[in-house]
Amino acid sequence: MNTDDVNPAPVGELVLRVMAMPMNANPHGDISGGWLVAQMDTAAAIMAGRLANGRATTMAIGPMSFVRPVRIGAVVCCYAKVNNVGRSSVKVTIEVWCRMPEDAERHKVTEAEFVYVAIDKDRRLRSIEKEA
Repeated sequence: MNTDDVNPAPVGELVLRVMAMPMNANPHGDISGGWLVAQMDTAAAIMAGRLANGRATTMAIGPMSFVRPVRIGAVVCCYAKVNNVGRSSVKVTIEVWCRMPEDAERHKVTEAEFVYVAIDKDRRLRSIEKEA
C-alpha cells in the first residue's frame, strides 16, 4: 500500500460509507480493527453479490496493515475494485479511506483483497453466469 503519493485518491467504486461510532471504539476512542474489517467484508459482499448475480460468501481475506488509527466520528468509506471474476469466485480489493471529524482531508487507512465464492440456496458452490 503506497501512502506517499502526492495526491492520493481512492481506487475503485464507493460501495459503503459509514460513521465510526463510540460502540465501535476502545476506551481511548480508537476504532477497532475488527470493526473496520467487518465494514470491508460488507463492501466486498456488496460487489461480489452483484457480480455473482446472487448469493456469495467470503472464502479468503488477504493480508492487510493499518497505517493510521481511526477515531470516533470519522466517516469511513470503502472502495471496491474487481480484480478477477472466475468460474465461481470473485476477487475484490477493498480500500478504506476516512475523513476524521476535525480534518477536511481524507486519508487511506488500509486495503486488502477479498475472495468470494458464489453459492446456491443449499450453500453449495455454483458457477457465476457471465453476462453476454
